[in-house]
Amino acid sequence: LPDGVNISKEARSAISRAASVFVLYATSCANNFAMKGKRKTLNAGDVLSAMEEMEFQRFVAPLKESLEVYRREQKGKKEARKDKDKKTDSEEQDKSREEENEDDDERMEEEEQNDEEEVDN
Repeated sequence: LPDGVNISKEARSAISRAASVFVLYATSCANNFAMKGKRKTLNAGDVLSAMEEMEFQRFVAPLKESLEVYRREQKGKKEARKDKDKKTDSEEQDKSREEENEDDDERMEEEEQNDEEEVDN
């Protein structure tokens, strides 16, 4: 909204109700597409088809763009999570190897001490 524009509480309430009705109507239309596909879950394609059926074609292209951006972000997050998990796994393996090496070193020292004690006896 431009600067200096005030909206009354009544207008805010009307806009809120209109938005709720729109979302419910869009959901109902999208649900019809899901049912035609013998599915219980709505997907993005159902919503886009519903927008066209409701004669809101001008929103379809921006919605598709937003969906692509969202999917790229989610894919990036998923890959970052995988990379982080791989790095964590690698660090844990390195730590385990270090601990094993330390244990081996301790055993070797104990064996050397035992060998020295046997030689002294």
